[in-house]
Amino acid sequence: MAPSIANISFLQRAILTVGSAAVAAANPKRAGELTGERAVQAMYRRMLVSTEGRRILRERPALTSQSMNLPQLRTLPAGTFGREYVRFMDTHGFTPESRLPVRYIADPDLAYVLQRYRETHDFIHVLTGLPTVSVAAETAVKWFEWMQTGLPMTLASSLVGPMISEPAERGRLTGELIPWAIQSGSRAKLYLNVMYEEQWETALVDLQRELNIIPAPTPLVSDDKV
Repeated sequence: MAPSIANISFLQRAILTVGSAAVAAANPKRAGELTGERAVQAMYRRMLVSTEGRRILRERPALTSQSMNLPQLRTLPAGTFGREYVRFMDTHGFTPESRLPVRYIADPDLAYVLQRYRETHDFIHVLTGLPTVSVAAETAVKWFEWMQTGLPMTLASSLVGPMISEPAERGRLTGELIPWAIQSGSRAKLYLNVMYEEQWETALVDLQRELNIIPAPTPLVSDDKV
């Protein structure tokens, strides 16, 4: 059995990520899944100790345009989780189907956990109050995910982000957003243990409170034109 996430040191994770670089160069999708399998095992165990997490693992819901009924979400009041999520997706032209399927993890339970992680990524932008798509925002989200999941692929993105961000963003990213992401990601409940399919009408602020998520310094701005 793999060690718990608490027993895998930061240095060990960093070494694991760097050691996978050669494999990633040849097949980045495969490397991202294989190097993260121990972290996925830890995520799976954390879902097993949650009533809602066990239900998600048992029912294995899939987040698709059809299952989420995007037209219906567009009719929800501003400030609800569902409305703010679909606003984010519409603003940037995203679709739920844009997430890659998991192909290199044989265990069906672990494969589903990683797939659920990928499918809920855009929820994190909304839940953390980072609805923009920029290197700074995505890097902050990856730091949040790293603190939540321990996935090596999120660490790699977290470390590279500040190096490729715009100079005007870099100071705020390193001085404000990354410290926030570390604090908020560490304190928040595991966001995978939420049946989001039943939370569309919940006020975003209430869902943030339930998950103990500290919103990012840049708040989510509601815009009913979208």
